[in-house]
Amino acid sequence: MVYCGGDPQQTMGAMILKDSESDRVQWSVNAQTGVLTDVLLGRPDHFRWVPLNSISAVNQANQEQLGYQFDRQKALLQHQSMVDVYESNGVRCHFVEADEGLPSSVFTRDSSFMTPWGAVITSIQTPPRRQDYSVVSEFYHNAGIPIWKWVTADHFEGGDFVIVKPGVALLGWSGDRSTQKGAEQVAGWMKEQGWEAFVVPIPPQFVHMDAVVVMLEEGLALVCEDALPSYAIEWLDLQDIERIIVPYSDCVKLGGNVVSLGNRRVLSMEHNVNVNKRLQGDGFDVSAVEYDMFAIGGGGVHCSCHELRRD
Repeated sequence: MVYCGGDPQQTMGAMILKDSESDRVQWSVNAQTGVLTDVLLGRPDHFRWVPLNSISAVNQANQEQLGYQFDRQKALLQHQSMVDVYESNGVRCHFVEADEGLPSSVFTRDSSFMTPWGAVITSIQTPPRRQDYSVVSEFYHNAGIPIWKWVTADHFEGGDFVIVKPGVALLGWSGDRSTQKGAEQVAGWMKEQGWEAFVVPIPPQFVHMDAVVVMLEEGLALVCEDALPSYAIEWLDLQDIERIIVPYSDCVKLGGNVVSLGNRRVLSMEHNVNVNKRLQGDGFDVSAVEYDMFAIGGGGVHCSCHELRRD
């Protein structure tokens, strides 16, 4: 079932939404593992390639030599194939509406992220995306989902927010996307709620932390150790996070940019051959979709979603 929004009700100060089966849903996420029940996607109607990040810049600079050519119809079909995987795994898909002036709002990981206390609307630095907050905040308003905070200290984007386990968050910043000031503002909010929040700089070529550390199951993550300082790897050890290592060559092609659906099910991309093989060898059920129209444009399947709710 795909729907956007619903009939909002307010009960005991918590915003809930009544779905077609009359189940009450409290919108919050306190872990990025567990069974994914609701996801926020963007409609790709106006998607096209624009300069976004180091990944897209390199791809587009080599476009002629590598034979890359944007195909809008192919992009629409690829996005629908991703939606089909979510639906077939019982995940309800909600959508930020398309806007012709915001071609990259389809990458909904960055414009907001969900916490145990509601959504955070972020501040995106890259020029083509600075107004993405408008369509995502409109979605939350129409759906009756609470907005907890707005990033106001410089820039912080949702791709740099990783919940490694309940009560513990890892925040990244590369400077040309999220900045140290933005990351520290969000970390301060988390600490005020009693959470541990660990802030780590990453090289700009990795863009966001969700290209470096992605949780798969409780206590298990895909990690590109080449992108992290040694003290961050030691911190992951202290959090008892086991790691499946993604090599640098795969990481800069969004090889670790997968989505955990819960119960050892993973949404990935077909070009992630090495990572997919490793996950399957470790007992994961991998649903790999063709997604090159978006990956060449700078974002993978993890960039294209964020969790609204997990069991």
